[in-house]
Amino acid sequence: MIKSDFVVVGSGIAGLNFALQMAEYGNVSLITKKDMIESNTNFAQGGIAAVFSKFDSFELHIQDTLKAGDGLCDREAVGIMVKNAPEEIERLMSAGAAFDREGASLELGREGGHSRKRIVHRGDLTGTEIEKTMIEKVKRNNNIRIFEKHLAIDLIMKDGTCIGVRAFDKSERKVTDFFAKAVALATGGLCEIYENTSNPEIATGDGVAMGFRAGCEVEDIEFVQFHPTALRRRGMPFFLISEMVRGEGGKLKNSKGKRFVEELAFRDVVARAIFNELKNGKVYLDITHRDRGFLEKRFPTIYKTCMENGIDISKDMIPVEPVAHYSCGGLKTDTEGKTNVPGLFAFGEVACTGVHGANRLASNSLLESLVFSSKAVNAMRAYAIGKETGFTNTPQMKMSKARPLEIKTSLKGIMWEDAGIIRNGEDLGAALKKINALMQDLKAFAANGISEDVIETGNMLLVSKLIVRAALEREESRGCHYREDCPEKRKNWERHIVLRNEKPNIQQTFKY
Repeated sequence: MIKSDFVVVGSGIAGLNFALQMAEYGNVSLITKKDMIESNTNFAQGGIAAVFSKFDSFELHIQDTLKAGDGLCDREAVGIMVKNAPEEIERLMSAGAAFDREGASLELGREGGHSRKRIVHRGDLTGTEIEKTMIEKVKRNNNIRIFEKHLAIDLIMKDGTCIGVRAFDKSERKVTDFFAKAVALATGGLCEIYENTSNPEIATGDGVAMGFRAGCEVEDIEFVQFHPTALRRRGMPFFLISEMVRGEGGKLKNSKGKRFVEELAFRDVVARAIFNELKNGKVYLDITHRDRGFLEKRFPTIYKTCMENGIDISKDMIPVEPVAHYSCGGLKTDTEGKTNVPGLFAFGEVACTGVHGANRLASNSLLESLVFSSKAVNAMRAYAIGKETGFTNTPQMKMSKARPLEIKTSLKGIMWEDAGIIRNGEDLGAALKKINALMQDLKAFAANGISEDVIETGNMLLVSKLIVRAALEREESRGCHYREDCPEKRKNWERHIVLRNEKPNIQQTFKY
């Protein structure tokens, strides 16, 4: 048992940013399932959207975000995110993060859906730059204890309030209970549930699953964004080809060498266009009109990775295909990170603040993580005033080494085929039945005790069920949710689907 003032689960940009600021008000336990550096943040190539140009404005950034969100954004939350962006980036730079510059000014890139250049970046390694800067600060902070290789199992509840987290210490193969005055989830995304994804294998939806089991509302979970351009590598995970390549003039061409879509349209539009075009042959991203020197400097990681795969992007077109990339929905929070469960806060990709609506605008993800994790600091501080670190007796857990890999593989195939880029009611209904059957199969493994694979597979099945359930209910096409049997956007569906755990059933409500 470990007691602290605050517990944070997750070591991406949201968790690190929050832990650093929260450490000013008490001691913090930072739990992460792998090593500190392993997070979706570290894989983020593009950058952070923010208004720095005299040709740009907050209102333009707000309008671009609202347009991308396709009628489901929370305008107040969008305004808070956009107006706090420059301050958050200035704070990152003060902490040591180095972004690309043009003379004395920040060099700004452009991505799909943005009406102006406003993407602050560090080559094509923006996420890595931010993550390294923050990890160094966290490790030097005496008020933060880091627990690597600790997989969160579930939230510890007492009288309807969250008082801690139960975690599996993978190195020692034992369960540890972390108790605190308040808990923050910054566990990232869930796209490992799909066969083809840009996410690292740790993105198994743990935070959404834990929060849902504890009674949190889950909102907009059907809106899973697929990134249009990724490189398939033999025997290795997909490698993302940043939207910034298209922002620098890269053209999408089919097997006949013809363009077939506006490259800087919203991601859902481009991803569906490529998905359909792939039925007729390969699709390529062509940036060969830019010289080698520029490409090596602007996209060093992309250039190097493509060369390792036999592609010289200054001479060769890059074969690309869409992959599952980002969850626009998650645990419903207000703009201070509060969930409907007392003592539990959430921010970053695990949360649904309402800023993304039905489809996230490019490079608003790191921004959302920064802004709302910062906003949560005062809210958690206020909540914790006068409270003691909670405690309750928790049951013993049996350990096992079960590896339900066939269940995980089957699930990933089901989600890609039946709940992917293009959906329909028949496939979604079939997917729901298949997922329920896999849940029953997993019970046999779980009966023998817990293991890393049993925990993660259970979480993947649960979040997949929530996605399919909501996608089946939403009988329209909006943002990154496309139903070929309901191809039109419907006015009466300008509302949010909210799911909540009411054992043994899932309660569904709507929010307008």
